[in-house]
Amino acid sequence: MQAKTERFEARLNVEQKELFVRAAALQGVTLSDFIVNSAQVAAKQTMQEEQLMSLTLRDRLAFVEALLDDSPPNPKLQKAAKNYKNKMNLP
Repeated sequence: MQAKTERFEARLNVEQKELFVRAAALQGVTLSDFIVNSAQVAAKQTMQEEQLMSLTLRDRLAFVEALLDDSPPNPKLQKAAKNYKNKMNLP
């Protein structure tokens, strides 16, 4: 476990603090640990969602480019299509 050397401050309203204190108590952790852990989970989820959106966009662009590409299939793709037809008993 890394040493905790950094500090972070935030201003809360009364309702937020009461909510966080109750939630921390339910988890059996300190308020600081609850807030840091919750923020870390939210940050990782945000990063993951952004990465997924980026991959999805990149994949969509690659798919559209492949559809628009009118070059003939290369030998490897032709062989894969032939193998598929043979395995599926297609003409």
